[in-house]
Amino acid sequence: MLKILIVDDSPTIVQVLKNGLEDKGRQIITSNNGADALNIVRKEKPSLVILDLMLPKLDGFHVCTMIKKDASLSSTKVLMLTGRADKESEETGLKCGADKFITKNVNPQEIISAAEDLIQA
Repeated sequence: MLKILIVDDSPTIVQVLKNGLEDKGRQIITSNNGADALNIVRKEKPSLVILDLMLPKLDGFHVCTMIKKDASLSSTKVLMLTGRADKESEETGLKCGADKFITKNVNPQEIISAAEDLIQA
């Protein structure tokens, strides 16, 4: 069973994504801050991290950079989410190594579909 880590400080978003991905047979781990997420990623080695940009302790850019610099996590994909729909955030996220960047104002099913696409890529 593929593991996915969802990192967001919004319990509503976490629950919606968790429900949708569990329905597809995925094992879901959650975190609500960047520092804990980094520890979980290193321990659990998920196939995918769905990562909010604005997080307590460490922001999504920093967490993504750390994941992508860690050779033991080379197969871990990162799907970055943000409530900010500005081009600068997207460009920074992709420079940090995010495999995909999506704004949260889309239908949650689009986020779930993007996650599934990354896992199968």
